[in-house]
Amino acid sequence: MLRVLAVDDEEPALEELLYLLRADPRIRSAEGATGATEALRRIGGAVDAGPDDPAAIDVVFLDIHMAGLTGLDVAQLLAGFAAPPLIVFVTAHEGFAVHAFDLKAVDYVLKPVRRERLAEAVRRAAEQVGDRSAPTADTAHDQIPVELGGVIRFIPIDDIAYAEAQGDYARLHTATGSHLVRVPLTTLEERWRARGFVRIHRRHLVALGRIDELRLDAGSMSVRIGTASLAVSRRHTRALRDLLMRQTGR
Repeated sequence: MLRVLAVDDEEPALEELLYLLRADPRIRSAEGATGATEALRRIGGAVDAGPDDPAAIDVVFLDIHMAGLTGLDVAQLLAGFAAPPLIVFVTAHEGFAVHAFDLKAVDYVLKPVRRERLAEAVRRAAEQVGDRSAPTADTAHDQIPVELGGVIRFIPIDDIAYAEAQGDYARLHTATGSHLVRVPLTTLEERWRARGFVRIHRRHLVALGRIDELRLDAGSMSVRIGTASLAVSRRHTRALRDLLMRQTGR
């Protein structure tokens, strides 16, 4: 049973969110705050009181665009707490999903809030609260949020074969399709280097373990990943070849 705080500076939106939360049988209590300052005061008091206090908060359902401090600001401040509550962002703006992912949000729900979508967010939160001894940070970083038909879903990074630069965006390619995310390829390169992703071209970042074939033709190199053939730029050729040789133990 979850104890939640909903935060939104628009009272009609806050009342609607509280109505939906209180109708969920997994919610023990749901209180509201109409701004970041009030929310931080309540959360700070709850953290100081401890998890067994009646005022304890397990999950914060947090709007992003608010007067004064934004929801992202609040999440960054909560990250400095010793035992902060979990965060679910509830917003009308899909463009902050990647930032929310970096802040280890449990979920990212788009307005107008649908009952079944909110129920999924509650389920995610309940699973994490049910076993607070298990680390959640690694789980969060095993996924990346993508927008699919107006819904934010989380795609396992291990499912991604390669990423393709498209301006300030990147298109993530999996075995079942592709997804556009609002994050530059250089940022993904930094985040996923330790996961075995390597830059082979200014346009492509690939998962080493997904390379099916390495081709050399008249001094140029390319890799095959599934049905895709991707060119390797000259500046990345030697580094890629060395990595693959080390990976195969040759």
